[in-house]
Amino acid sequence: MLDFSACCLHFEIMKLILSTHNVTLTKSIEEHVVKRIEKLDHFDRRAIDARVTLEHDHKRVPEKQFTCSMRLAVHGPDLFAEDRESDLYAAIDRVTKKIEQQIRKRHNKFKAHKHKDAAKLKNAKRDAGV
Repeated sequence: MLDFSACCLHFEIMKLILSTHNVTLTKSIEEHVVKRIEKLDHFDRRAIDARVTLEHDHKRVPEKQFTCSMRLAVHGPDLFAEDRESDLYAAIDRVTKKIEQQIRKRHNKFKAHKHKDAAKLKNAKRDAGV
C-alpha cells in the first residue's frame, strides 16, 4: 500500500491511498490515478481521502481482467465505485466517471432540497401577507 498524500500541493487536504494486487505500479499508472483524483477534487473539494485499489486477475476472462475500485471518503456516506475492464487505464477512467456521477447526483439533491426549503419559506411569507 502506498500513500501519496504529499504528492502535490493540491492534495494537502485530500489523502490518496493507492494499493495494488498482482499489478506492478508504474510511474505512468500512478500519474494517471493522481490526474483522475485531481479531476474529482475539482467537483468536491470537501473530500477527505480517496482509496484506490488496482487488481489483475489472471483467471478472469480477458475482457474483465483488470479491476479498479475507488472509495471516496466525504462527509456523510462514502462514495464507492468499481469496474472491470481489459485495460487498466480504461478501468480507472470508468471508475472516475462513476464517482463523478455520484458527486453530481449528491450535489443536485442538496441543491434541490435547499431550493425546496426556500420555496416553502417564500410561500409561507406570501400566505402570511408579509
